[in-house]
Amino acid sequence: MPDVRNKRASGQSAIHAHIATRESVHGQSPRLARRKHETRVRLLDAAFRLLTEKGMESVTIGEITHAADVGFGSFYNYFESKEGILAALVDWLFEDFANRLDGLTTGLADPAEVIAVSVRHTLLRACREPVWGQLLIREGLSTRALSTGLGQRLLRDAAIGISKKRFMIADELMCVVSAIGTVLAGVAAELDVSASSKRTIRARKVLRSKVDRFGERTAAIVLQGFGLKRLEAEKIARRPLPAAPESEVE
Repeated sequence: MPDVRNKRASGQSAIHAHIATRESVHGQSPRLARRKHETRVRLLDAAFRLLTEKGMESVTIGEITHAADVGFGSFYNYFESKEGILAALVDWLFEDFANRLDGLTTGLADPAEVIAVSVRHTLLRACREPVWGQLLIREGLSTRALSTGLGQRLLRDAAIGISKKRFMIADELMCVVSAIGTVLAGVAAELDVSASSKRTIRARKVLRSKVDRFGERTAAIVLQGFGLKRLEAEKIARRPLPAAPESEVE
């Protein structure tokens, strides 16, 4: 289990900020609205902590409410189900990461390099934060994959590349779907090799020592799917990588 204390603290702070900017309560006194906001934040904080410690499949609503010091029945005043609170967390996690990638790639003029940088940082974060990677795989296979977060940005960047005639592809949507599948497969492979077991310790050390090389290879394959020649795709994928988005900093 990776050390998650710093990530947990930064994650909780971001959850507070995210909710504060998006939550709007109508027809309630300021005090009541504030109390409801604080309770919702406690539930999300608890869910985030438990997901990081135990993995998403093992967490129960009872554990979330206990950790948040909230009555079990009160949970349903804020979320319909465990899936509901997971969706709220996922929305923040991937919108936040995608927004930070946008800031990171603002100065890049080549759509191919924008996509390569995004793919490489996605693989790097999945390696550093396995729970984040598991959530990415879960979200990447959902019906919302192309309308929010990283999928939405990939569609946008693909459209920019096509409009600039940088990408020569016949089917934009299927190309993006294929790119998402390639990234998810790369994340799944990284998580599998990184699993803690005696049989994979050596492979894990090798992969972690070359983790960005793994990201480069994934990015190069994605760019080839957008119509770039292999040598050019590999060259772009090996360019110096901009610093990690702020949310990844230890």
